[in-house]
Amino acid sequence: MELYLDSANLSEIEEAFKLGFLYGLTTTPTFMHRDGHTDIDATIQKLAGMVPVLQVEALGRTKDEIVGEAHRLLELGLDPAATVFKIPISLEGASACKALVDEGLLVNLHLIYTVQQAYIAMSAGATYICPLVGRLQDQGHDALSVVEQCVEAVNYYGYPSRIMFSSVRHAEHVRNAINIGVHACTIPWKVLKQLASNHFTELGTQQFFTDTRLISKQVRDVIRNHQATIGPDHSVLDAMVDMTRSKLGAVTVLNGDGSIHRIFTDGDLRRLLESEGGAALKKRLGDLPANAPHVVEADSSLQASSELFRKAKVDTLIVRDNGTVIGMLDIQDLLGE
Repeated sequence: MELYLDSANLSEIEEAFKLGFLYGLTTTPTFMHRDGHTDIDATIQKLAGMVPVLQVEALGRTKDEIVGEAHRLLELGLDPAATVFKIPISLEGASACKALVDEGLLVNLHLIYTVQQAYIAMSAGATYICPLVGRLQDQGHDALSVVEQCVEAVNYYGYPSRIMFSSVRHAEHVRNAINIGVHACTIPWKVLKQLASNHFTELGTQQFFTDTRLISKQVRDVIRNHQATIGPDHSVLDAMVDMTRSKLGAVTVLNGDGSIHRIFTDGDLRRLLESEGGAALKKRLGDLPANAPHVVEADSSLQASSELFRKAKVDTLIVRDNGTVIGMLDIQDLLGE
C-alpha cells in the first residue's frame, strides 16, 4: 500500500519526508488556502522539489480546460513521471482523464462518493481513484463498504487503477485501509505520527534502554558533577542549601581526614525540624550521631548498584574511588535522562 501525506504545510511536509519511506504527497487548493499560500504555482514548484511524487489539482470545468491546466502545470517544470493530476470526478473530468492517460500522464479522479463514480473513473483509466471515507461517514454512509466494493471491482475486472483511501480522520481508518486491501492511502501528519506509537511499545523500549544502561555503564559514568560532600563544622542549614543545589536528597558529611562521619538526608532534615523546630537549622553536622551509610565503588556496574539499592532499601549511595569519596549516586541516576 502506497503511503501518501495529505498536506500543504511546508514545515510538516519537510519533517514527514525526512522519514524516507513516504511514497508521495497529495494536496489541494483548499489546503494551500488554509496554510496561507498566496502563489499556487510557486507553492506547487516548491512542493515538487520536496517530495518523490506530487499529486496536485488540475482544475477546469471542461475536458479542454482540465487538459490545458495539466499541460500548463507541466510547463512549470513538473516531472511527468512524478506528478499525478487530481481531477474531481465528472463526465468532463473522466474524459480529460482518458486524454491525459493516453498521453502517458498520471491522473487521480477524486472526490468519489459512490461505486458508480468509481466505475466511471476505472473506465477512464484513472491511475488513482480516491473515495473520501471520512466525508462519507459524516453523511451517514457505509464508507468502508464503498471502498471495499471499489477494490473488488478493480481486482475482479483487472482495471489498472489503484484505489486510494482518503479523508482519513484517525489511525483506525488506516487499519481499515489495510484490512480492505486498498492500493494507496493518504493521511494527515497528525495521524501519521500516531501510527507507530503505542504505550506498551514505549514502556518496552524504555526498559531496553534502562537495562542496557545498567549492564554497560559504571557508577563513575553517571554520577553528577556536584560532589555533595560537606564538612562536620557546617550547619544543618548549610546541608539543606547543598542538597538543594545538587538536586540530591542527601549530602555526605566528611571528617577532616576524609573518612565518612555520616550521610545526612532530606528525611533526617524533616525529622530534625519536627523534633527541634527552626533551631535545628543551626545545629552542627558533626554533632549529629554518626551512621554507617551504604557505599559503592566508582568502578562498580550500575547493575551491582541497582542490587545494592534494592537490598539496602535506600535512595542514595555514597560513591568512593580508591578510598576517596567522590560523590553520590541517586536511584534516579540508574534510569538516565
